[in-house]
Amino acid sequence: MKRFLALTALLMCTAAWWAANELNSSLQVPENGRVIIIEPGTSMIALAAELGAAQVLRSPRLWQWYARITGKAEAIRAGEYELTAEMTSLTFLDRLIEGRVKYYGLTILEGWTTADLLLALRRNPYVAQTLPGDIPVWSLLSDLGTRLDLPYPHGEGLFYPDTYLFSRGTTDVALLQQAAAVQLRELTDAWARRAPDPLLETPYDLLILASIIERETAVDAERDQIAGVFMRRLQRRMRLQTDPTVIYGLGAEYNGNLTRVHLNTDTPYNTYTRRGLPPTPISLPARASLHAAGLPAAGKALFFVAVGDGSGLHRFSETLSEHNQAVAAYLKQLRLQ
Repeated sequence: MKRFLALTALLMCTAAWWAANELNSSLQVPENGRVIIIEPGTSMIALAAELGAAQVLRSPRLWQWYARITGKAEAIRAGEYELTAEMTSLTFLDRLIEGRVKYYGLTILEGWTTADLLLALRRNPYVAQTLPGDIPVWSLLSDLGTRLDLPYPHGEGLFYPDTYLFSRGTTDVALLQQAAAVQLRELTDAWARRAPDPLLETPYDLLILASIIERETAVDAERDQIAGVFMRRLQRRMRLQTDPTVIYGLGAEYNGNLTRVHLNTDTPYNTYTRRGLPPTPISLPARASLHAAGLPAAGKALFFVAVGDGSGLHRFSETLSEHNQAVAAYLKQLRLQ
């Protein structure tokens, strides 16, 4: 009897050692990893069989049995998972229970338009499309804010430029709402920090001005100077005369070449033909432009033009005569390139 008990104990210890060794063995995946998708409703039996057939697990039945007796089999979460050679069967199971799915990044660039963002969402193979896909993106803008339950009906300017992580199957609407929540927080903060000015009556006015600043310069040190120029022009009832608004008004018709005909053709966004701010933002501004719009730099400059040397800098002028000289210098610089 003692021999039998000793043999039984030895067998149990051996089995326990084998099971522990198998469960702590590395997954059988390539060096660059492997991605699997677990659909909602997938059972542990079906998952273990799939991973066994793919030779990812050394002992799929043991893995399944362990998950069942520990109560983890019912806790696995659906999603897309990235497997690496460093993972063991047990760490992989923990990842399934924690729902640590594979994430993708959506980068919204500063100065993009909402149309650019909508196109990026449409082209992203990991985003679930729920917005109408059979109409041009420009046609979605007029009521996009309303569709997303945002405080402003028009969709331009309402989404903060940043990189957003999401899992496969996240909807376009969910990503837009996430970016909008960030933008509205940033706008609220910029409005609270602003130097009050009757020319900017609402946070939306600030958002419009910030969107123009965003399109005019990528140099942070210049943003408040450009804001100052625009505010002084508004105070004097001068037209803003800013090309980016004209380009925005052309929409899909703009082919990269802004002509004098465009500048003379009246649209709601043509700040050469109309005074004041355009009716909506024209781009997606980030924090620096939002704060610059609320805190414009003091000064006397009423004009600015690009230096043209590739630095992105501008020359600021107080008079039209000075500005014309700066424009001539800019054109000369272009001819030298």
